Amino acid sequence: MTYENLDAKLVNALLGDGRASLRSLAEDLDVSVTTVSNHLSDLEEQGVIDGYTPKVDYDAVGYDVTAVIQLQVEGNALPDVTDTLRDHRQMTSVYEVTGDYDVIAIGKFEDTDGMNEQIKQLLTDPDIKASNTSVVLNAVSENEQFELEVDENA
Repeated sequence: MTYENLDAKLVNALLGDGRASLRSLAEDLDVSVTTVSNHLSDLEEQGVIDGYTPKVDYDAVGYDVTAVIQLQVEGNALPDVTDTLRDHRQMTSVYEVTGDYDVIAIGKFEDTDGMNEQIKQLLTDPDIKASNTSVVLNAVSENEQFELEVDENA
């Protein structure tokens, strides 16, 4: 097994069970616990694995409204606007994008009143030229990760 394959298989195993022990990972991948530990450390140092976090169902804890917020921003203010959005606790994703809008942010809110209040607060920023907000009706797939390709011939 090549190191690249081992790393990909290790990442895929953790995607399946982020709480797996080193021992169970080693058994599943047919390598030593030390090998798994060393490769995990390397993957963490390289930034491939960036923490171990729970998957939260925001609907289950009362954040029933998901909004997709598109913003047109004055060019030189883009870093300030994205920093503000990133630091907002209810924004789960913030992207700088191409196209008609400069920023797309995804936010989770308890209700439409809370969403409306937060968006109105954002729009007081004079560097935001235009906005478009869509409320998600049904999250078909959300925050999914995909397995890495493994070369079975290696």
